[in-house]
Amino acid sequence: MEASSRWTSWWRRDRKDDPDAGEDAAAKLDLLLGAVRSGFPVAPAAHPEGYRCSCDRVGCPAPAQHPVSFAWQSQATVDAEQLAHWLTRDPEANFVTATGRAHDVLDVPAEAGVLALRRLDALGVGGPVAAVGNDRYLFFTATRGTPQDEDEWWPSALDSTPETVSEHPGLRWHCRGSYTLVPPAALTDGSRVRWLRGPDQPLPDPLRVLDVLTDACTEVGAVAEEQWLIG
Repeated sequence: MEASSRWTSWWRRDRKDDPDAGEDAAAKLDLLLGAVRSGFPVAPAAHPEGYRCSCDRVGCPAPAQHPVSFAWQSQATVDAEQLAHWLTRDPEANFVTATGRAHDVLDVPAEAGVLALRRLDALGVGGPVAAVGNDRYLFFTATRGTPQDEDEWWPSALDSTPETVSEHPGLRWHCRGSYTLVPPAALTDGSRVRWLRGPDQPLPDPLRVLDVLTDACTEVGAVAEEQWLIG
């Protein structure tokens, strides 16, 4: 908390010529520091420019929802000073968190997410949850880990990487080699990524959350692939 106050106070002073912008920037930094304090490694991402993406790619397939650097996996960090440096360089930047290290993310359509969140609350299963605009819910869980021996890795048909995310319109499992946006990322339709349950909550067992999400997806017609591939 002390580190958060120090950085947000500095952010406000640095923008004292525009108090409103300073408050907005400080609130953004504070939210991102909350993720970093919870051990979520973050890296800078593209942001909206009007209805377009800030990147130079013509017809960007994921506007304002992808890292700015191909080296995002090595960039991703929990260093608050580095985070502040990135925001100083580009205050409009969104941020992604690299999954499969400190946490995984189970990603479902919003309709299924609303249903699942209610059921998880009834079961007493906590954990951070974020909404991506009005379209998707992100359920942050403990990670399956990243074993040194590739033969010990057990991939799932649900696994989603940035390259395959469109193949999983129902339930997606972001683990090693993938990422998701973190609040308060801005989207090109004017909506934002926001916390429904904050990042300070303990991460639940992914398989317990998966059971509830799979049932919810099936009930709303967003059927998830359920075949497990043991490698």
